[in-house]
Amino acid sequence: MKFGVVVFPGSNCDEDMFYALSQNLGVEVVKLWHKQHSLEGCDVVVLPGGFSYGDYLRSGAIARFSPIMDEVIEHANKGGIVFGICNGFQILTQAGLLPGALLHNSNQKFVCQNTFIKAEHTNSHFTNAFENRAYKIPVAHGEGRFFASEAALDEIEANNQVLFRYCDAHGNITEEANFNGTARNIAGIMNKQGNVFGMMPHPERAADAILGNTDGLAFFNSVLLATQNA
Repeated sequence: MKFGVVVFPGSNCDEDMFYALSQNLGVEVVKLWHKQHSLEGCDVVVLPGGFSYGDYLRSGAIARFSPIMDEVIEHANKGGIVFGICNGFQILTQAGLLPGALLHNSNQKFVCQNTFIKAEHTNSHFTNAFENRAYKIPVAHGEGRFFASEAALDEIEANNQVLFRYCDAHGNITEEANFNGTARNIAGIMNKQGNVFGMMPHPERAADAILGNTDGLAFFNSVLLATQNA
């Protein structure tokens, strides 16, 4: 199983993601420059966090038109697994691979802190290794407030596309835990087909014991298990 991490100008979590995949997960992984026209045979494509193109216009709006995104979109449309973290999530919404949009945090401030998330269900490529508890995962974003119309949110909920919600340390989905004002405490969603996923928290920053937190490994183990069973 081969993973590819796309690198855009302004990506700053590509090394973190590469390390988590290669060292913590032990899989084959390569970096894919945004101007490439090939995914180099990768089975799973990752859009990492950062500030692609300096977040000019709006987060992810320019990166969506990078040459490699044509290949990413084709890969996703063929059922290939694609996931985006933070800025990667923003790019996926801009590319139309995921519904909704990521808006400025409700407090209009950049937030960098540990948060807690809880898996909505374990019936997906991205949550199958999660338990029914709160997981401590860092966030670092200024535009992480997930937004969609009420009708779209209802459809997303009905299709079980919500995978993670912000919660407190005990796993309770509360208004207080919703630090960025996101719709319905949503921290991560997938597409209807279940092969494209985006989340704002950074599991790659919680995947090594040296960091004092390995809660993020549940996410990576889920993806690995899903690919092994595909």
